[in-house]
Amino acid sequence: MQEVYDFLKKCQTYYLATVEGDQPRVRPFGTADIFEGKLYIQTGKVKSVSRQMQANPKIEICAFDGSQWIRIAATAVRDERLEAKKHMLDSYPMLRDRYKAEDDNTEVLYLKDATATISSFTGQPRVIKF
Repeated sequence: MQEVYDFLKKCQTYYLATVEGDQPRVRPFGTADIFEGKLYIQTGKVKSVSRQMQANPKIEICAFDGSQWIRIAATAVRDERLEAKKHMLDSYPMLRDRYKAEDDNTEVLYLKDATATISSFTGQPRVIKF
């Protein structure tokens, strides 16, 4: 999992795919945090991405570092605990102008049953499960 986290941090921006009905939805994200041995992402509950993940928690993440790309298939699980939200916001203090750990909008989700595949044009894919 640490390798997956490091890859996402190196890329800074990754793309999160959800489903809305039968329509795929993809958007850029930038938050990744490890808390209590789990990889977390963050969004706001008022956003359509939050509603999509609650309706169908199966997601995919994709990022490219210039020579390799990662695809992560996982189930996004909402964590309502204040400690998890605070940890994320401590890792991303620039988000504090929009989010507060105590508000009803801040949402953190950890990736469950995740399979990450790191690929390139020159080597064999590596698979990491966490």
